[in-house]
Amino acid sequence: MPPKKNKTKKTTKKNPEKSENELEAKYRRSVLDIAVLQDRIALQCESVIKVQSDRVDLRRRVRDMEQKLQHARQDHRDVNSDLSRQYKTMQTELTSKVKRLETEASQLKEELGLCQEELRREKREREQVEREKDATISELQHKLDNMETDCEKVLHETLDSLTVQLSLAQRGWEDKSTTLHQNYKEVLSEFGLNALDF
Repeated sequence: MPPKKNKTKKTTKKNPEKSENELEAKYRRSVLDIAVLQDRIALQCESVIKVQSDRVDLRRRVRDMEQKLQHARQDHRDVNSDLSRQYKTMQTELTSKVKRLETEASQLKEELGLCQEELRREKREREQVEREKDATISELQHKLDNMETDCEKVLHETLDSLTVQLSLAQRGWEDKSTTLHQNYKEVLSEFGLNALDF
């Protein structure tokens, strides 16, 4: 640090009027400076008040946002919990339903197999019955044809026998008729009558 220089005060004589004007000018400048400073202080106070008000408002808004965020998180947790519960319930129900449907499908497959086997058995039995029926019909038709042939044979034999018997009877009747006519002629001749007159 450099050594201080000894300053010698110069005594100057000033003009008292000029000095008074300078003081007045300084005073006016000081008053203006004070007014300017007061305005600046007032503006700064307003700014501080506004900043404090904004800070309070921001703090309040931050608290509100934090509360909303906390509520939103709680709602989110609730929704997640509810969705998880619903998912587990649905999963349990679907698993149970799948098992039940698988059991029903297995039972239906088994019943279908039994029904198909029963159908095949009934088809075989029906075909057997059809074959037996056809055989019976064929046998009965053969018997009927034989009976028809036998009946025709018997009928022809009977008719032939009746024809022979009728021929024999006719010859017998003709012989008897001739004999009767001859007897009547003789009887009439005995009485002197002619048979041609009658």
